Amino acid sequence: MDKVLPSADAAVALVPEGASILMGGFGLCGIPENLIKALHARGTRNLTVISNNAGIDEFGIGILLRSRQVRKMVATYVGENKEFERQYLTGELDVELIPQGTFAERMRAGGAGIGGFFTPTGYGTLAADGKETRIIDGRPYVLESPLTADFAFVRAWKGDRHGNLVFRRTARNFNPVMATAGRTTIAEVEHLVEPGEIDPDHVVTPGIYVKHV
Repeated sequence: MDKVLPSADAAVALVPEGASILMGGFGLCGIPENLIKALHARGTRNLTVISNNAGIDEFGIGILLRSRQVRKMVATYVGENKEFERQYLTGELDVELIPQGTFAERMRAGGAGIGGFFTPTGYGTLAADGKETRIIDGRPYVLESPLTADFAFVRAWKGDRHGNLVFRRTARNFNPVMATAGRTTIAEVEHLVEPGEIDPDHVVTPGIYVKHV
């Protein structure tokens, strides 16, 4: 099955108002920058964006925040983006901050169909408010829920027309786990190749998780 779409514009046309989107990347490395630009140009609003951080003011998710297309951010880190910080502090933006390891594990759980997991991270802090806690082997734990989204935008170094993906170096950050946790995963690739050109042993994300390239 050929999963290739003609453009980033065609890909973001699939995203409705009010959608939730997982966006890969760590800082500015491995972010789906062309999909973000296309989404910005389209003007889709009331989005929930789930990403490690919000980039910087003039690049990445920052341009969506500046144009007020994002209703809620789910992230681990506020720094580097002054507009994100300003909207957060003034209450204009709904923000859910999650410890980074918990963030990664919640997406892994979502992609694996796991109903939740217990972690000691956040116990006794605001991060545990309203959540079930339990003592396991004498240590306190907090129950965390899986994290999924309507869409996942990921960035890969190489991909084929069947959606098999290879991530390179630091860009292999949150992208693989997000690809499993999005109900519709759209991959932006630097190099598009034909099926069979990627060594199966090098595939990080199998095409079964990817809807469009």
